[in-house]
Amino acid sequence: MNKSELIDAIASAANISKADAGRALNATTDAITGAMASGDGVQLTGFGSFVVRDRAARTGRNPQTGATIQIKASKVAAFKAGKSLKDAVNG
Repeated sequence: MNKSELIDAIASAANISKADAGRALNATTDAITGAMASGDGVQLTGFGSFVVRDRAARTGRNPQTGATIQIKASKVAAFKAGKSLKDAVNG
């Protein structure tokens, strides 16, 4: 499912226009992005949690030359599925 298909599904389920559904989806993703950018997580009970995880610095290898390189520490966005979502996916 792509974004336009998701907007169609939201509009149909909520009985609202596609324009309103698009604005609602954009507002939701903007709110999640903003919270995660400031280091906070977002927990949607039953669905899952969006969290920011720290990735430690590590040593890697350049695949072209084989040379060892240092990869900086970074923060990564992660999603952990909730029980209801896991149950729905697993049938």
